[in-house]
Amino acid sequence: MILSFKKFARASLILSARHVLISAFVTQRSFVASTATTAQMTATATPDCAAAATTTINFEEHSKSYNDLLERLREITHLNHASAVLNYDRQVFMPQSDKPQSSRGKQLAVLATIAHQKSTDPIIGKLIEEATADLNELLKTSADDEALLTAKRVLELEKDTYIKSTCIPNELAARKASLEASANHEWVKARQANDFAAFAPALKDCFDCAKEIAELQRGENTDVSLYSQMLDQFEMGMASSRIDELFEKVQSTLVPFIAQIRAVKCNAPSLDALSGKFNIDAQKDACQKIVTAIGFDEGHGRIDVSVHPFTMSLSGADVRITSRFSDDEWYQGLMGTIHEGGHAMYEQNLGDSELSLDSALSMGVHESQSLFWERHIGKSRAFYEWAQPILVEAFNTDDNKFEHSAEELYAAVNAVDFNNLIRVEADELTYPLHVILRYNIERDVVAGKLDVADIPARWNADMKSLLDIDVPDDTTGCLQDIHWSCLAIGYFPTYLLGSMMAAQLAHYCKVAIPDMDDKIKAGEFDEIRNWLTERVHTHGKRYKSLDDLLLAEVGEELNPQYFLDYLKEKYVPLYKVE
Repeated sequence: MILSFKKFARASLILSARHVLISAFVTQRSFVASTATTAQMTATATPDCAAAATTTINFEEHSKSYNDLLERLREITHLNHASAVLNYDRQVFMPQSDKPQSSRGKQLAVLATIAHQKSTDPIIGKLIEEATADLNELLKTSADDEALLTAKRVLELEKDTYIKSTCIPNELAARKASLEASANHEWVKARQANDFAAFAPALKDCFDCAKEIAELQRGENTDVSLYSQMLDQFEMGMASSRIDELFEKVQSTLVPFIAQIRAVKCNAPSLDALSGKFNIDAQKDACQKIVTAIGFDEGHGRIDVSVHPFTMSLSGADVRITSRFSDDEWYQGLMGTIHEGGHAMYEQNLGDSELSLDSALSMGVHESQSLFWERHIGKSRAFYEWAQPILVEAFNTDDNKFEHSAEELYAAVNAVDFNNLIRVEADELTYPLHVILRYNIERDVVAGKLDVADIPARWNADMKSLLDIDVPDDTTGCLQDIHWSCLAIGYFPTYLLGSMMAAQLAHYCKVAIPDMDDKIKAGEFDEIRNWLTERVHTHGKRYKSLDDLLLAEVGEELNPQYFLDYLKEKYVPLYKVE
């Protein structure tokens, strides 16, 4: 998961291994200041920023308002970076008992309050308006100037953030903050007691509050559905109608395909390679060797251990990852490290302006980077031909024979669990249907087509129809995820969007690098990482959506067929389907 710093006044609501912090793309500003000039922010350009090769105008010198705006945003960035340091320490190093955690929470709350006050100061809106007017005058005579077009995108992003932050009345913001805390507490109790009915009133309040906020942020543009507005805070530029189209293709293909694989589950690979006794220090060393080999830069970050793996960017020059380890299996620790390494490499290769222009485009794009490395590298046959000697050296001891072949390792890590109820523990074949189930439910609740009280029945029916699994209770059913209790409605689909994008990028990466598998076998990852940096990382938010980025960089919008082909090409031979 990738941690961001936009809600430090809240508790850190960590989802789980392989997943992101749900506050990551809410509307408060993060990384929105710059010590660099506008001309230094123009290494890559959007279609709107396609421009002349030579920058001729430094907009900061022509607009005092723009210069003053960047100065104010610079203060906010420094506050957010200070919060990041405190938050990382809280989760990794400091005592976990109630008193020190409460004290640190108060420190973070103070910083978050100051940052929010600065980011919603009316002077920010005034400076944006004045700078935009200055820019428009210059564009009349220099419409193709690269620096000016970049400044235009900067102002678009900052105006959108400012409007979304300031359209929420203080009373509603306070009510939302209070509800997040109380609803999360009710969710924890209900999950422990297996009692959805006890949580239902708080959950209804969560949906109602999220809808109220979405209505305000949508404004008079009623052509945008409320659910699409909710999606936008996590996946900008991706309407629910577009996701409906993508997910329908995935669902209609995977439901019968999974049934086909289940019918030959007697051909399932052995899982013997995954269990045993594995020294924790040996696991750490192996994971460090592997994640740095694929491209995580320890000179601008560090690797630690935490209860839940996560990635946190304290600045562009200090991106940290954590993982977790168990002495009776090694796979989750390795995959968690590679996954977080993928998130971190995205952060490490973003532009250094520290404006929102050079932050991650969306949660779906972020997830695509972690899943590219976890699945298309770390779960590939070629990877285990390279990594097998590293793992054998780490784990093969007198007390624990670990002499599995590369093929045995590859097969074991890709096995399917057809009876799994829990999304965060699902394999990559069944995982998409877990996401689609949640997406359909929350979309229908927002649209008024499903009452909150009826969620358990709908959940259980969809688990049966999609995955042929009977749900025994609400704890392992509709109460398993934290998202809704935190008002993170619209977050779930980003997981599957990231899966699809990762597969599409992997396809085009292999087109660009025909000997990609040979490079993986040899442990040569630089060309692969550099391709991702060129196509994804350096662009930040210069594009307006995931679709726009893919269209410009690989020639087509998000296409689920690459993801479906990838799954079939893996699981048909693995399960010996005829």
